[in-house]
Amino acid sequence: MASSKPMTKPLPSATDVVRFWHQAGPERWFAKDDAFDADFRSRFETLHHHAATGALDAWAADAEGALALLVLLDQLPRNAWRGSGHMFATDGKARRIAEAAIEAGFDLAVEPALRPFFYLPFMHSESLADQERSVVLTSALDANTRRFAILHRDIVARFGRFPHRNASLGRDTTPEEQQFLDQGGFAG
Repeated sequence: MASSKPMTKPLPSATDVVRFWHQAGPERWFAKDDAFDADFRSRFETLHHHAATGALDAWAADAEGALALLVLLDQLPRNAWRGSGHMFATDGKARRIAEAAIEAGFDLAVEPALRPFFYLPFMHSESLADQERSVVLTSALDANTRRFAILHRDIVARFGRFPHRNASLGRDTTPEEQQFLDQGGFAG
């Protein structure tokens, strides 16, 4: 007699997350691409929610697991929930994981192309101290990554936050911020 219990698909592993992200590559990491965003979300949304609730915290014990958590908590929300407050909902957890991973030297244990993902949680923060840390952390990376770290830091230094997030987070925009946005601002 066959079991009536439904078969559940096992969750992807940290290796699955890192492999997917690595294979996507720089041409997809920061581009707005609806098809890629949908694929990323469909593959890993459930895993993101497990990571957000702490169910995957044990992954933070090694470089690959920590990187997978950072992709799930810092990158996936920016792709899966563009334009909504959920984009930023797991930023604090991502920063805490990045802090511990860097302290453990895990950032230096991954290939250079993936190293920035240990530093992006600081670049995504609206804390000036985190922004300063991002600039320091990215100083040994490629010029483009350093340029974006400085750009992010300068916006937070000027406004105390990222004005392009105001609508998503239900915040009022100051006249100075609106002028910045109207002149091209920063939408990243």
